[in-house]
Amino acid sequence: MSRSFLILAALVALGGVHASPAEGQDRRNEQFYYPGSFNWAFLNSYPEAARLFNAFDYGHAVLYERLYTVPDSARAAEALEQEYRFLTTDLLVRPPRFAVAEEVIEPSYAKLAWQAKLMFDWAHVLHRQIYDAYADERLSPAQSDSLIERLTDHYLTRRDVAFPAVPKSMALMDEQYYSQVFRRAYPTFNGLIWAYHWLQVGLYEPLIAGRTPSEKKAGIQAAVARFWDMLKDPPASMPQVMPMTATVAPLFTERHRRAAAIYDNLHMMHDIISDILAADTVPRAQKRQVIYAALAEFRDTTRNVMTFDDWMMMGHHMGGVEAMGGPVLGLLPGSKPPDPHGGHRPRPDTALTRAPPPLSPEHRP
Repeated sequence: MSRSFLILAALVALGGVHASPAEGQDRRNEQFYYPGSFNWAFLNSYPEAARLFNAFDYGHAVLYERLYTVPDSARAAEALEQEYRFLTTDLLVRPPRFAVAEEVIEPSYAKLAWQAKLMFDWAHVLHRQIYDAYADERLSPAQSDSLIERLTDHYLTRRDVAFPAVPKSMALMDEQYYSQVFRRAYPTFNGLIWAYHWLQVGLYEPLIAGRTPSEKKAGIQAAVARFWDMLKDPPASMPQVMPMTATVAPLFTERHRRAAAIYDNLHMMHDIISDILAADTVPRAQKRQVIYAALAEFRDTTRNVMTFDDWMMMGHHMGGVEAMGGPVLGLLPGSKPPDPHGGHRPRPDTALTRAPPPLSPEHRP
């Protein structure tokens, strides 16, 4: 793990970075996870998947920092090319053992949009605790499902930072004046983010479908191998549309549609912020204002809301599971992560700015 040991172990637990009070008087307002003996079960049983999420957190953070601090498009393309190669040939191959303090990776962005960072952090905590609830073999399926609903209730108590448990309209992501800028300018990095999201929601499926610990383990390993397959020929081998939870993780969605809707709202907001930061149509001085307006829109459960039936059908209209990275269940283990000392590398002739095909209408260890 290079990058100065991930910025000197997060500047020794954040001793040197704080959000600026001048940036709209944001407060830290952080909250820890729901207590219980189930915590860390996923990391203990499936470290090959759990540690990837620490690398994913770094990837999201460094993306926002580069988009905000390198506004020149040519220099941004070069910076993101370097970050992509670091992620795919180093950090994802040897992911951090512990969670990354994202505000150290993205100090300028964190000062710009601290509220957005808190909302992402809180949703990522929900993600990881639900993995733990499924991974704890002491819990029956009914007990796991009951715990997951309590975790979702706990998540929603933080109305200031919680994404709503109802699906918001995809128009908020795809039909704004700044929409789709990032995916068009940087299709490979965008595809990497969508591959992250495919794995994050997809891992629930083998945990639900597996009848024994060994079946669950094999399913987790197969899903991780499929993630690596997505990086072999970017961006063509990557998801072509945003993975939707109901499509990629139907078993999970059937049991916990509130959490599934939260995840889709979270993932849409990831895309929205990338677009706002990358879009020339949003002046630099207005990026915070536009990001915060989007956050407020997503917390509003009375506007731009889809019915659950329409939301469940949305994946079919977007091209189905194959367009989103493929199904999670039924995969066979076999593919391996790239060897950083001579194995698979992203194709050297693949530029992050290569034109994509035409577009159609987390914190603890």
